[in-house]
Amino acid sequence: MKIPNQQMAIIPDIKIRGYLLSTSHPYGRHKAAFFKRFGFKARYWELMASALRVHAEQNDVVGVEETELGSRYIVEGPLRAPDRRAPTVRVVWFIEKGDDRPRLVTVYPL
Repeated sequence: MKIPNQQMAIIPDIKIRGYLLSTSHPYGRHKAAFFKRFGFKARYWELMASALRVHAEQNDVVGVEETELGSRYIVEGPLRAPDRRAPTVRVVWFIEKGDDRPRLVTVYPL
């Protein structure tokens, strides 16, 4: 199963620049160190957004958690990086009740 409506996925630039690729964010800096080893850079955040879209297209959902606010989708698999490697990551998406667009929550290295 794929994430519903993954072609309409919302990936805020601040989520990537200000968190996943931020070396100063208290929680994100560890993720930033990981992703930067593979060539991702905050300046070129669109490359990571594009890679996350492809990740959602090519990998299946491994878990769904229903909450009062909506559904959380967990997708695991390789993430194509700028340096041509493909680290395995877990990407969490959320679809709020009353909306049909998945929104990026976070990405974890596996």
